[in-house]
Amino acid sequence: MSAPNKSFDPVEVSTLAPEYLAERVSEAIAAITAAQSLDELKEVRLAHTGDRSPLALANREIGALPPAAKAEAGKRMGEARGSVNQALAARTADLEVARDAALLLEEAVDVTTVSSTPLQGGRHPLTTIQEQISDVFIALGYSVAEGPEVESEWFNFDALNIAPDHPARTMQDTFFIGSENSGLVLRTHTSPVQIRSMLTRTPPIYVICPGRVFRTDELDATHSPVFHQVEALVIDKGITMADLKGTLNHFAQAMFGAGIVTRLRPSYFPFTEPSAEVDLQCFVCRGNSIDNPAEPCRTCRSEGWIEWGGCGMVNPKVLIACGIDPDEYSGFAFGMGLERTLMFRHGITDMRDMVEGDVRFTRAFGLGI
Repeated sequence: MSAPNKSFDPVEVSTLAPEYLAERVSEAIAAITAAQSLDELKEVRLAHTGDRSPLALANREIGALPPAAKAEAGKRMGEARGSVNQALAARTADLEVARDAALLLEEAVDVTTVSSTPLQGGRHPLTTIQEQISDVFIALGYSVAEGPEVESEWFNFDALNIAPDHPARTMQDTFFIGSENSGLVLRTHTSPVQIRSMLTRTPPIYVICPGRVFRTDELDATHSPVFHQVEALVIDKGITMADLKGTLNHFAQAMFGAGIVTRLRPSYFPFTEPSAEVDLQCFVCRGNSIDNPAEPCRTCRSEGWIEWGGCGMVNPKVLIACGIDPDEYSGFAFGMGLERTLMFRHGITDMRDMVEGDVRFTRAFGLGI
């Protein structure tokens, strides 16, 4: 930029010469007219009116002119920039009209087309069956107990008579939070909720414990690393295996229909003694397929019974760990998988259908089971 000079003629400054400004205005208007979209017009505007445009650079030269010459140069520059701005405004209006017209065509709705009803989902059946089971036991006077999914090893193992070197501990296939020495695990069953209930409640205790549990199983048709269990715990005076059997029969009939019964097979669990596996009478053939080749049953494979869960009388060592006198109180506990129960009830053959989030699966169940 040149220094002020009283005798300087603005016409002699090449960038302020009328011919130069006229050429720049013509170039700008031609570019504006050629722009076919608002985005292209934005680039043209920056090129011809921005801080580094020819007109902007020429405008800076006015400051170096003597006072007598500034007025004429300013007027000339103002006319040039005004012409460009008018062309920009007009072209912007035209392109906005064209854009709006194109949008109307693109977004047009054919009101004569037959509408299709969108697919409606439903509550997940695992949620519904968990609530239904809770209602069955609430009606019997139980309360619903909950606990954390990230659990201390003491609650998940030690308090349940599963010692650090106990074989059952390695059978659990546990997810540890951090290292194996961290003392924290993703709970492998909902039994820790039973321990918490015994530590915080005074007998008699009647609780149902539904919830999500975790084990390092591969996801396939019958296994999942994340699944759901429901467990029950009763601690009271004079509780026997007969009370356990009656409760299981009532639970089975509530889930699978009147007349369904259960049977107990001797088994082993470190937190119950004696322990048993719970078998459910086949709710399809009602046991009529046993030794009856003429009427085979695919549900129970003509065995008449289906394995359902585990149960037993609460081990006195567990009662002592929770501060309950085993000479005064006894109790029972049982547990089974919600996914397995759901598969039995509705003939679901692949557990993966429950976790893939396909609306076609939940839609079949609607708002309830």
